[in-house]
Amino acid sequence: MQTLSRRLRPVLAASLLMPLSLISPAALAQQAGGSKATPASNEDIFLYRGIGSSYVCNARAAGVEFPKAVGIAAATYAQILTGRHGGLVASAGTSKLTTKQLFAGAEFQIITGAIQYCPKEVPADVKAKVEEAVKKQQDSK
Repeated sequence: MQTLSRRLRPVLAASLLMPLSLISPAALAQQAGGSKATPASNEDIFLYRGIGSSYVCNARAAGVEFPKAVGIAAATYAQILTGRHGGLVASAGTSKLTTKQLFAGAEFQIITGAIQYCPKEVPADVKAKVEEAVKKQQDSK
């Protein structure tokens, strides 16, 4: 019998490849007219981070395994960035980010948010890895 995570992977992969359901009719019309997508602003990223982190906190409180909760939240976050913003993020400049880059960024944003909002729901080893990554990032500045 397949585990839930094995059954969930194709759904998550398909959701990243088909973000059209998140595009409003107005956005579809704008894209059809050749207009460029608007990059996600810092405010957009803050909102998506909060939503994703909240999902993880709620899912963990309901007994969902941490990797599954983060995976679903990150896939949704990346899908929104692709569908609403064409993979563009203002802080990344004019380059369109790949799905892999969007997902990795989403994971980091969501996990750091979960550490902030519901630290008891984040496994200790994950907290340690994030703290190490943040420290390395600060040391390189």
